[in-house]
Amino acid sequence: MTKSAPVVIVTGASSGIGLAAARALAQKGCRVYDLSRSGSDTDLIKHITADVTDEASVIGAVDAVVKEEGRVDILITSAGFGISGAAEFTPDGAMISQLDVNYFGTVHACRAVLPHMRRAGAGRILCVSSVAGFVGLPFQAHYSASKAAVYAFVMALHNEVRKFGINVCAVMPGDTKTGFTDAREKITEGDDVYSGRIERSVSKSSKDEQTGTDANFVGRFIARAALKKRVRPVLVPGFTTKIIIILSRLVPVPLAWRIVEKLYAS
Repeated sequence: MTKSAPVVIVTGASSGIGLAAARALAQKGCRVYDLSRSGSDTDLIKHITADVTDEASVIGAVDAVVKEEGRVDILITSAGFGISGAAEFTPDGAMISQLDVNYFGTVHACRAVLPHMRRAGAGRILCVSSVAGFVGLPFQAHYSASKAAVYAFVMALHNEVRKFGINVCAVMPGDTKTGFTDAREKITEGDDVYSGRIERSVSKSSKDEQTGTDANFVGRFIARAALKKRVRPVLVPGFTTKIIIILSRLVPVPLAWRIVEKLYAS
């Protein structure tokens, strides 16, 4: 790699979409750093231990990258996980943990790199949201809310920092085959009250994810977007996911609710 190679930080690059994006960018000659709680250096990616729920930890990791490289050109926030269960029965601790990682973890990473990007007068931030941020999934209400929060945050932040030469965009993947499915925290309390619909809904989601888009496709999509001169504020990998998001905006809300109910709440 040359000294002028783009310097990239990816949160949650120890697995899934984050790992796929990190590999794709490293293969394009970028100097890539993985910020995650677990992981190790590879030939292509340097690991720095950090917990996105701890802002001081993230700031320390980002400062370490800047000390070594002199700058941060690109940030990709992909650290996240999912919980499932009836909103009524989900404990406060699980809800808070979901938002801490998916939403506040994104905010922490963005806030850590922004001072460096402002001083440089340039930078790109890509935050991984989800189609669930557009289409709330029954029995994954808090996951959907966390991803909707990421989307709303990006839309606001984009206009706050654009005049500094910093471009911020939301990546909205649909069902993707990763370890996310097995790692989902399943809250089954109340399934008897809901006549087994919690289990049926989560099983349907799990099947859709494991037969969904390959993570490497999404990773390459993110890598291409990260290195483009200009990108739109909302990026949607895959034709099927694009159609879902377009329909969610065009179809009357009552009809959209009925479709989602039929698919995930029957």
